[in-house]
Amino acid sequence: MSHVRAFFAHSGRTGLGTAFKASIGLLGAMAATTGPAVAQSRPSTLRMTCAQARGLVAAHGGIVLGTGAYTYDRFVVHRGFCLITETTRPEWVATADTPQCFIGYSCIEAEPFLDH
Repeated sequence: MSHVRAFFAHSGRTGLGTAFKASIGLLGAMAATTGPAVAQSRPSTLRMTCAQARGLVAAHGGIVLGTGAYTYDRFVVHRGFCLITETTRPEWVATADTPQCFIGYSCIEAEPFLDH
């Protein structure tokens, strides 16, 4: 910061400009909000009912949901939300009201056709 002040002193200005100070403050605020809390903000199936979890998948088509303290997965409503080389597998997850809730599907690599 002393280089910045030296520049302003050399250019005849006596201090940092208001816009510059606001920019520094904004950058600081942005840096403070990007951390582990942001990475952990995905919805957790353990904190919602089966109907709520299934509804989220249906509403978004494809969504990443937490399924445990350190686990997560992407769930889809149908194969149209997978890559062209993938197919679907039915998925059941634990929710707040049931240990096995059919939530939708996950995308898995399709088995290639083999010539025999």
